[in-house]
Amino acid sequence: MIDLQHLVRPNIRKLSSPFQQGDGQPESPRRIALDANENPYNRPLNRYPSGFQHDLKARLAKLKGVGEKEIFSGNGSTEIIDLCYRIFCQPQTDNAVAIEPTCRLYGHFAAVNDVEYRPVPLSHDFQLDADRLLKACDRHTKLVWLCSPNTPTGNTLKVKEIEKVARTFQGMVIVDEAYTEFSRQPSFRQRLEEFPNMIVLNTFSKAWGGAAIRLGIAYAQEAVIRLFDMIRPSYNLNMLTQEQAVELLRHRYDIEDWTRILLLERNRMMKAFESLACCERVYPSSANFFLARMKDARSVYNYLAEKGIRVHDCSHEPLCEDCLRITIGSKAENAEILGILRYYNPAE
Repeated sequence: MIDLQHLVRPNIRKLSSPFQQGDGQPESPRRIALDANENPYNRPLNRYPSGFQHDLKARLAKLKGVGEKEIFSGNGSTEIIDLCYRIFCQPQTDNAVAIEPTCRLYGHFAAVNDVEYRPVPLSHDFQLDADRLLKACDRHTKLVWLCSPNTPTGNTLKVKEIEKVARTFQGMVIVDEAYTEFSRQPSFRQRLEEFPNMIVLNTFSKAWGGAAIRLGIAYAQEAVIRLFDMIRPSYNLNMLTQEQAVELLRHRYDIEDWTRILLLERNRMMKAFESLACCERVYPSSANFFLARMKDARSVYNYLAEKGIRVHDCSHEPLCEDCLRITIGSKAENAEILGILRYYNPAE
């Protein structure tokens, strides 16, 4: 068992909640609202949004099979990543360990919070070696970052290796499942009782098609979620985000259709890329994108950019030399990029 209080930064342990509704219970109705210095005009935008997002969390809890108090909703996953450092990592003292290559935001927010970041390379087939990662940890390691399906590689990490890290490491293990809806691998969200030191991230930006509303979700045991609520900004989710998220949840069968179509398109695009003269290899994917090794990735990237098509050049990332990450678009968009690359001649 982990000692959660020992992991938390001393200054955070001393904090009391700044919110009057600290127990997280639904707010009582305000027939006449004179408590928050709001303007009485311009309804409904004159009122602060729900601070604990009860309607959103109730719907999420039912859909995802977790308790409402095991959910934290943030202003994108970026806010949650930042809060993880602010809760657990003492600047200039503690460190975080992560796989490499992976989502750049983990290293970025380590730097923002003045926390040492230790990347551990994946194997050549982009797999996690739990023993190798654990060797990079020491008594000052508070966080381990694992992204599965991973970006930019697109593959899922082996469950047994993730389990080994979670059972052995005495700090917090964050499993970022931003792309989980495109994968057949079961979510660790269902195993929170088994892993009290685990935080599982998800987002509305990918399968849910809600990138514009900036909504990230963290699932963890209730004691961990209380820490996030302790230090989050007041009213961190605006009213429009909450309303749009609830609307998406009401139409979750549309999202399932979108996901099914994207998976079919992913398989079609990967096979088509394998036949392109400029492509050397297409790697397996469990996400809404795939990684392709090109004969000259930078030239292909520039050629597509000239045609108004943006892909992600991964050539600068470890193990991804001469690779492009291709996001699955609509059928028409996919057909256009394939048509352009089918006649691509680097000599021209």
